[in-house]
Amino acid sequence: MSKGFKLAVLLTMLVMLVGLVSGCGDSGSKDLKIGVVYELTGNTASFGTAAANGAKLAFKEINAKGGVLGKQIQLIVADNKGEPSESTNAMTKVINQDKVVAVTGFTVSSNGIAGSTVAEANKIPFVAAATTNPKVTLDEKSGKVKDFVFRACFIDPFQGTVGANFALNSLKVKKAAIMIDNSSDYSKGLTQFFKDAFTKGGGQIIAEEAFLQKDQDFKAILTKIKAQNPDILYIPAYYEEVGKIVKQAREMGIMVPVLGSDGWDSPKLPEIGGPQALNNTYFTNLYSVEDTNPASRAFVEAYKKEYGQTPDAMSAMGYDAAYLLVDAIKRANSTDAAKIREALVATKGFKSLSGDMDLSPNHDAIRSAVIIEMKDGKQVYKETIKP
Repeated sequence: MSKGFKLAVLLTMLVMLVGLVSGCGDSGSKDLKIGVVYELTGNTASFGTAAANGAKLAFKEINAKGGVLGKQIQLIVADNKGEPSESTNAMTKVINQDKVVAVTGFTVSSNGIAGSTVAEANKIPFVAAATTNPKVTLDEKSGKVKDFVFRACFIDPFQGTVGANFALNSLKVKKAAIMIDNSSDYSKGLTQFFKDAFTKGGGQIIAEEAFLQKDQDFKAILTKIKAQNPDILYIPAYYEEVGKIVKQAREMGIMVPVLGSDGWDSPKLPEIGGPQALNNTYFTNLYSVEDTNPASRAFVEAYKKEYGQTPDAMSAMGYDAAYLLVDAIKRANSTDAAKIREALVATKGFKSLSGDMDLSPNHDAIRSAVIIEMKDGKQVYKETIKP
């Protein structure tokens, strides 16, 4: 083989290699990677799957309208498996391995607290969808606001107060018993905020009993509560345990109203508890599918078309969180983390599914809550409480 021929072959291979590398760079530059981390398996998979579906619908709509900053959004989906340790792993992967520019996700507070710590350490913007415990956006040790962590939902001090005032003013009760999920930051936090507001309003807490996630038999606890003769039972917990508790309570003759929180919002709740047992129960929630504003109606129609089912509050929060993040990227006109963060801090009048929404100085959404009543296994909108 002549030297000239060898040189020609080498030059051809070099041109091909440069073209290949250049092509890879071009294809990569066309996409904007965003992490979507939810509870897709585990005890709260109903929440995570619904919220992830809402997020995917939002990003699909955004891409169909041309994407953001001239790029199509590429979703990097990860499962936190409903566990704080797995939440840390999932966030670490999408940030350090997949190189996302920002992350949205999480419906369970303990998981959101773990995930937010990773986002903050890596200075990556993170918009939580439905994690309501204050510790998601506040550093537990210093009490300072986490610079890169935000959320699309209200927080538990507001939710607990709304629940307490509804019990006192609408249900006209005075003596409350509380069942606390001692394995959940969400449940423990809500309990305290409900107690503070309920006692301040003239109510009395006559019993407090604790349980753990995945418990099956609640009869011993319920026997103690029944002996105290409360006017209402407050259970700020997740649907899996709530359904079993309410079912067993009714079987034992505890027929007083039962009040809960947004952790109840799952189609599995009436499957577990039974439609009749859940009559005379209520819960505070982030959103109602019966909201009649145009944005909500359009979302419900689009969700039904995409997934063949009616969305719930978690679907709506996943959708809102995705749009909130993209809105900030557009206003920042950049994928730079610090600029996205600045845009999120400046959020005012964001068009959420529940109406205009601001972010507080603590990076929490200032938005309305709704009261949902369960009737024969169906959710019925009762009232809206503004912040």
